[in-house]
Amino acid sequence: MSKRLSPLVVFVMAAATGLIVANLYYLQPLLHGVRTDFGISTIQTSALVTLVQVGYALGLAFVVPLGDLLPRRRLIVTIYLSAALVMLLGSVIHRYVFFAVLTALIGLTSVAGQVMIPFAADLAPVETRGRTVARLMSGLLLGILLSRTFAGILSESIGWRGVYRIAAGALMVAGLALGRLLPSEGPRTHVAYRRLVAGSFQLLGTFSQLRRRAWLGATVFAAFSAMWSTLAFHLSSAPFHYSNITIGLFGLLGVGGVMAANWAGKHADNGRHHYATKLAAISVALSFGLLWIGADSVWFIALGIFALDVGVQGMQITNQAIIYALAPDKRSRINSAYMVCYFTGGAAGSLVAGLVFAHGGWTGVNELGLVLSALIVVPAFTWRAPAPTLA
Repeated sequence: MSKRLSPLVVFVMAAATGLIVANLYYLQPLLHGVRTDFGISTIQTSALVTLVQVGYALGLAFVVPLGDLLPRRRLIVTIYLSAALVMLLGSVIHRYVFFAVLTALIGLTSVAGQVMIPFAADLAPVETRGRTVARLMSGLLLGILLSRTFAGILSESIGWRGVYRIAAGALMVAGLALGRLLPSEGPRTHVAYRRLVAGSFQLLGTFSQLRRRAWLGATVFAAFSAMWSTLAFHLSSAPFHYSNITIGLFGLLGVGGVMAANWAGKHADNGRHHYATKLAAISVALSFGLLWIGADSVWFIALGIFALDVGVQGMQITNQAIIYALAPDKRSRINSAYMVCYFTGGAAGSLVAGLVFAHGGWTGVNELGLVLSALIVVPAFTWRAPAPTLA
């Protein structure tokens, strides 16, 4: 570990990354309660999941590239404090239209982790870069994992609005801690903001590996979002009739994703990218097979969720290890282009899944997942371009 990136700083960055990405997932186990509170339809409720992902994609496109221009410590702290304010406002809104707008803003202000991850990649020695990124991704995955469980459990006593208020306070504390602990940077090369944002997407045309990894990331996250944006509806209806707290506990199955992140990080450092990519693709396909076969079995659903998280997070770490090596001086822009594609895929997956669930139920969602799985497995096994050497 470099002197500028001590174990304590890595730990705080990882924890803070998990905390802010949790903003995107608090809603998922609470969708049934939110639908009841606002008196809206299933499609309108599912649209909230899409809106938070659209907002996040916009933040990735227009905020994350600033990491290649502005001092990242200041940028990161500003994002955290903004996210805290928006989460607090979201907790007091009682009209669906306004809450929908704020939901998009929650996504927009939750992108600090995607500034910190390339920041950590810059600070870490080349021989441990994959593992350092994996540690921050483990924090991110724990945020995704625990956010659902935290939201489900806490909402039983203080309601879903109370969850938002507590999250706002935690974000405020995290922002202040990062302001004290993150290392400072020297002057950054000045680039016009318009060129900075446009340059992110121009990199998709420059690097074939970035295009390929963006495709895999987008389709994987579309599959992930399709399942999670409809799972609460399935588990709250017959034959389960589960409460918010029980639905939230299913998020703990995402521990498989944490294990996969660290495993994939080690393979990335050892140059075994294609091996990790294939196994991740197979795991995603297997997950929807299990969910489809065992639609009424809690055990099959649990196994399917576990396998899906393993596949999605294993693929994500592998993708990021590859793209961060393409142009070290443009990591924020590369990350921006990749993550915009990633969350665009997620938004599309949740939107389509909401429509499919409204007409075809849980079976239709899993058939959608199997189609998406084919779009992952085929390129994972046919693309032969060598992975770049870490730089």
